[in-house]
Amino acid sequence: MVYVILSVLLAYLLGSIPTAYIFGKVLKGIDIREYGSGNVGATNVFRSVGKIPGIIVLVLDLVKGLVAVTLIPYLVRMVYQEPAAYGSVYLISLGAAVIAGHIWTCFLRFRGGKGVATTAGVMIGLYPVAFGIALVVWVIFILIWKYVSLASIAAAVSLPIIALIRGEDMATIVFFSILAILGTYSHRSNIKRLIQGTESKIVKVKNS
Repeated sequence: MVYVILSVLLAYLLGSIPTAYIFGKVLKGIDIREYGSGNVGATNVFRSVGKIPGIIVLVLDLVKGLVAVTLIPYLVRMVYQEPAAYGSVYLISLGAAVIAGHIWTCFLRFRGGKGVATTAGVMIGLYPVAFGIALVVWVIFILIWKYVSLASIAAAVSLPIIALIRGEDMATIVFFSILAILGTYSHRSNIKRLIQGTESKIVKVKNS
């Protein structure tokens, strides 16, 4: 099962590419971890670098997740002619690896982003309908409460519920449950600020 080890490692390394950090360094000469929330993600790029860079980072982080669960298994099937590369457990492993890479990037001493955009890319690639439902949940929370963090947590928590309602297999239910836990845990500082009433609402961005 060499292809499994190699492709999961590749997915992790792909997820580990710290796009927010790179854009902060290249465009502003700053370490994004020392500005704003300190998070290595698109939202902090919006705050600390600018609107356009923030959008680009968001798209790139999403593409990382999408590529990991679509292009990598395609290449494996081409090279190894391995039918198991179509299996849901294998694809879920790739998705988990690329998300883990983004959250715990080996290039920044395992301190990365919150994985929201990369998770979205994985969901688009593997579960587009579930992603669409979770996106609706995210938009509803944004429109009502105006907190990006709260909307992201709500969307993550909705995933296992969506899986159960749609009658997904056990591997998917477990995967979605892990995503819900990770999504909530990675926003623990935001949850604290929400409770204290100090969390920022939809961000005001600098001109890029």
